[in-house]
Amino acid sequence: MSDKKQPVDEARKNAKHEAAMKKQKTNVDASIAAADEERGIGILLTGNGKGKTSSAFGMVIRALGYGYKVGVVQFIKGEQLSGEELYLRDQCPEVTFYQMGTGFTWDTQDRSGDIAAAKRTWEVARQLLTDNSVHLVVLDELTYMLSFDYLDEQEVLDALVQRPASQSVVVTGRGGGSSLQSIMDTVSEVKEVKHAFNKGIMARKGVDF
Repeated sequence: MSDKKQPVDEARKNAKHEAAMKKQKTNVDASIAAADEERGIGILLTGNGKGKTSSAFGMVIRALGYGYKVGVVQFIKGEQLSGEELYLRDQCPEVTFYQMGTGFTWDTQDRSGDIAAAKRTWEVARQLLTDNSVHLVVLDELTYMLSFDYLDEQEVLDALVQRPASQSVVVTGRGGGSSLQSIMDTVSEVKEVKHAFNKGIMARKGVDF
């Protein structure tokens, strides 16, 4: 390739890039202008991949950065300490943090006990969902409570829909059903491509829990 052709090709690439970015900016600006409704949103993080809870806690940190009040309720988890629990309890006492505390249902193998624990935990969540001062509520692994029929689905859906208009809620966990998806504003599915655990690699402190 001659030295003369190289600057010409580079100029064409730059012009093409500039045109593409201008078009993208026009589209983005139009989308921003069209989004004129300000209110809390409902987010469902589902799918079989790793990262749903991690994403939810990223939003917790984001909200705390603005000085907002946050509530976190974890269903299923609770027997083993997690990094998020240690941090929030020690460093963020202003965060309402509650865990069901029974551990995984496949460990307890006690359906009636799990249902009772789920109902106690839901009562904490329900109160947060009526508190106008709470900017963000995270309901971690709530979907399992619906899938296992531990909680009344309609009661949960009603509480999510009827929460304060300014309050956002994040629900995590696999599944959850079409009714839950239908009432949420944003639904993201985390897909597992591969997982270290399936290769016999132990869960790592500070990464997996």
